[in-house]
Amino acid sequence: MIVAEVEVQGDRGTAINTGFRILAGYIFGKNLPRRPIAMTSPVLQQKGMQIAMTSPVTQIKDGSLWKVQFIMPSAYTLDTLPRPDSPMVKLKSISGYKSATIRFSGCWNDQNLQKYSKILSTFIKDNNVSIKGEAVYAFYNPPWTIPFFRRNEVSYILKE
Repeated sequence: MIVAEVEVQGDRGTAINTGFRILAGYIFGKNLPRRPIAMTSPVLQQKGMQIAMTSPVTQIKDGSLWKVQFIMPSAYTLDTLPRPDSPMVKLKSISGYKSATIRFSGCWNDQNLQKYSKILSTFIKDNNVSIKGEAVYAFYNPPWTIPFFRRNEVSYILKE
């Protein structure tokens, strides 16, 4: 898959908000050749290149940084996506991997992320599964979605 990614310092909540704004800038036309990329949530129609951003938006802790990612549609390559204006936005390809994942509805606050990370970590430990790295958080809905209808995930990438 191809992602547009930024690395942001700070606590998780600040990092997701800052990272989302920077990536949204890229999607909305802060790119070369200044073409907007239509998002799927909410759906916006704009003149120019029409590329639907897929969900989820992901967040991964990497040392003292948080990586915030928008996943790009599979129909595009690194060569066909617009180039970001911001040097903070990196387009990169991520190879396929297997993960252990738990899905939950509700808010993607620290309390819920910790709760479901612990449930998944216990399952992983009880089943002698080897993981690599930190948890990956995935958010599928905009913040104005009623919490009961939101889809969120916590994942751990499995060692091969």
